[in-house]
Amino acid sequence: MINRILSLIRKEFTQLSRDKSMIFVLLFFPLMLLIIFGYAVNFDVKNISFYVYDADKSELSREFVNGMKNSEYFNFKGYLSSEKEISQLMNSGEVQFVAQISKNFEQEVTRGKENTSIQLIIDGVDGNTASIINNYLVAAVSDFSKSVSENQLNKFGKKFVFLVDAEMRFWFNPDLQTTLFLIPGLIGMILIITAVVTVSLSLVREKERGTIEQLNVSSLNIIELLIGKLTPYFLISIMEAALVLIAGFVLFGIVVKGSYFLLLLSTIIFLFSATSMGIFISVISDSQQVAFTLSTFATLLPSAILSGFIFPIESMPIIIQALTNVSPVKFYLISLRSIIIKGVGLHLFWEQFLFMFLFGLFFIALSTVLSIKKQRNA
Repeated sequence: MINRILSLIRKEFTQLSRDKSMIFVLLFFPLMLLIIFGYAVNFDVKNISFYVYDADKSELSREFVNGMKNSEYFNFKGYLSSEKEISQLMNSGEVQFVAQISKNFEQEVTRGKENTSIQLIIDGVDGNTASIINNYLVAAVSDFSKSVSENQLNKFGKKFVFLVDAEMRFWFNPDLQTTLFLIPGLIGMILIITAVVTVSLSLVREKERGTIEQLNVSSLNIIELLIGKLTPYFLISIMEAALVLIAGFVLFGIVVKGSYFLLLLSTIIFLFSATSMGIFISVISDSQQVAFTLSTFATLLPSAILSGFIFPIESMPIIIQALTNVSPVKFYLISLRSIIIKGVGLHLFWEQFLFMFLFGLFFIALSTVLSIKKQRNA
């Protein structure tokens, strides 16, 4: 049995070495995806362009604008000469917000008038970006207000005191790096796409060439055939996972806080579930074109949208939350973030290992039943 499996593995590696395009997909495509998504998919909002319409033209209004200029988040574009220009700029999309300072602004503040406001007009087309800009502006105005209050009280020899203050501490990701949150999801998405596509195409290729009949009438049983066909792609996928982690460390500074053994174990179980999907797709497909289409549809969309990679599952409707279980990436992603970001032990996410293993067993069993039926009908 071992000799037969090893012979099939050697045959598969020989075929792979002759297929230059497949080697490129397996080795360079994951790194290319990581680089593109790692740099392009970023929720951090910086260099926010803004103009100022300053009707007051006072020292205090200039102090506010200078504070905004010195922030790493804002990119000051200039002053407007009239209020009519605000509408033109917002309509053109050239600016993300405009600060409008009313006349007598400094006079109202020095008199101690409460709730003296600065109007901040934000482009709300992109709701997520607008919400982030709003948070930045609230913090900037709060700091400015605190500074003005301190200066006013100092004139009367009094000290400004916050009776209650919030002390923020971010657990696991103190710098709030978007890439630290996204890289585990990228690993899961890259691995499932490459594993499912390559496995399904490998088995369907045998059908198209007519060599599957030779394998069926050989001394190989269904288990030996699957092990022999899957092992090369399984080993390559493990290597891909290591390459992606190394690239994540080199390019984005991602460090694994938890156990490397648990990381390897979770990847092996995940690849078992992913390759089982590839086997199932190969069983129901009669051509490489159909197998590629089904593989892409079954992996790309669920792993990007329904896995928690970008969109939090808790915010989805109940029905959609149930649909997220159609992809093993969801369970793998929980495991990865627990290991890489949190550095916690297996006792906190062992259920994810169980779900991935059962997912793989289900598709292996279903593929075996369908294969036996097809052989009998043939």
